[in-house]
Amino acid sequence: MKSSEGRTAGVVDLFAGAGGLGLGAVAAGADLRLSVELDPTACVTLKGNAGPNEGVLEADITEVTGAMLRKKADLGRTELLIVVGGAPCQPFSKAAYWTESGGEAAYRRDRAKGTATARPAAPTVPRSDARRTLVEHFSRLVIESKADGFIFENVMAITHPRNRPMLDGLQRELANAGYKLTVVRANAVAFGVPQRRERLFVLGSKKTAPIPPTTTHRLSDHPQRSAAHLLPTPMVKTACAPFKAKRYFEPEEVISGRWAEHLRTVPAGWNYKAHTAWGGHENPTFVTETRFWNFLLKLHPDLPSWTIAAQPGPWTGPFHWTNRRLRVPELAAIQGFPADHSFAGTRRERVRQIGNAVPPPVAEQMVASVLDSLGLRE
Repeated sequence: MKSSEGRTAGVVDLFAGAGGLGLGAVAAGADLRLSVELDPTACVTLKGNAGPNEGVLEADITEVTGAMLRKKADLGRTELLIVVGGAPCQPFSKAAYWTESGGEAAYRRDRAKGTATARPAAPTVPRSDARRTLVEHFSRLVIESKADGFIFENVMAITHPRNRPMLDGLQRELANAGYKLTVVRANAVAFGVPQRRERLFVLGSKKTAPIPPTTTHRLSDHPQRSAAHLLPTPMVKTACAPFKAKRYFEPEEVISGRWAEHLRTVPAGWNYKAHTAWGGHENPTFVTETRFWNFLLKLHPDLPSWTIAAQPGPWTGPFHWTNRRLRVPELAAIQGFPADHSFAGTRRERVRQIGNAVPPPVAEQMVASVLDSLGLRE
């Protein structure tokens, strides 16, 4: 986007994946110049949707330099640059710190048998994972490329005590390099995305600290919990409606196997707890709190979706309220991708790309805040 002085801001998207942050940058009026991604299938997705000025670099972030980013993005030394990126979240996710030690799974098995004692505490020492250091490479590339602003995104669990040193280190290094920082905790629903997806954003600018974006939609339509001036809470049925025709059928959406009948009788908006004594079932199969919350989880059409997972198991929801798996275009719509955005690869690879993405409408608002801080929006 051009400022009142005629200057433009180029954007480089690191860990670009399916391009959610990049799409948001374009929607905010920025000029997406380069997407950097290691996964070859995701690179095919990026190339298939790239704009006329956008390049795609298939590379390992640890081997990239700031000068390389500017060169590949065709940005001169004095041109304004915003670096965006969501480093892989798996090392910081809640699932990682509950399951990696095996204690939580053992507790659930014992609870189902009636022999469980105290629930184990989440591990306090992080498991060795090379992806944790990618956060450091994000800050390194922001500084090396002499970026004027940045947007960093990750899961909320990066604020957990065992992950917090990585987040604190990122903020400290960038603040010491002269960036003014703003931390935003965002729920995608509040920006019109029909998905309850909470993420942490760190916004930075060389000029002034970015102002957190103003939410547009209610998190809840409960009369005592909602703000009347905001738009209604987005419903998942609205996102899925364009893709209900038979031509969108996918063989993988058909549910069969051990828990198929259980899923069929789970009411919309419920999970496996519908088959527990706690849920009022006459012949309960499960004991409450002995399965993970998204086991047999079924969407309610009049509510937002729960978080879309990148690597769901065979019985991991959310499932469609008509007792099937969600179709790929439905998943993309629930993430806020435009209908014409294409995804490369097998179904598993496309689901992974969608589940790992930043919802473009959320990204748009975050980029807009950084652009405002740089005086690039009129």
